[in-house]
Amino acid sequence: MTSTQTTPARAGDETGTVDLLIYSDDVDTRRTVIEAVGRRAAKGLPLIRWTEAATHAGVLQKVADGDFALLVLDGEAAKVGGMAVSRQLKSEIYDCPPILLLIARPQDAWLATWSEADAYVSAPLDPIDLQEAVARLLREQAAK
Repeated sequence: MTSTQTTPARAGDETGTVDLLIYSDDVDTRRTVIEAVGRRAAKGLPLIRWTEAATHAGVLQKVADGDFALLVLDGEAAKVGGMAVSRQLKSEIYDCPPILLLIARPQDAWLATWSEADAYVSAPLDPIDLQEAVARLLREQAAK
C-alpha cells in the first residue's frame, strides 16, 4: 500500500495525515503492526497512512522518495534486519525520521541502542505498547 498524495500534518494536528513506513519481510508482522496501531495512534494525533516495504532495497527507495513521520522496522527481517537498516539510515540521512524497532526479546535492547533506533518494542507485540510507542515518537517529532 503506498500513498499518492500527502496532507502535511504535525503530530498534534488531528485534522491531517502522517505517513509511516513499516518494514518487514513477513506480511503477518506488517499486518499485525498496522492493525495494532490503527488509523490514529492516539487522540489528538493525525490519521496515519501506512506504506509497506518487504525488502531492504524497498525501504531505501521509499525513504528516499517519501516524507515519513516515523519508520517502523522489524529487527528480525530476513537478509537485512531492521537493526542494520536503522543504523544505515541514521548514519546516511540527515534529519532521519524517528525509528521504532521491533525486537525479538527484551534482551536485544542493547542491539536497538547500537542501531540508533529512537524506541523499541519487544515480542510478543502488544497493541497497547505499539500504539503508545508510535504516539510518543510522533509527539516528540512534532515538538521539534
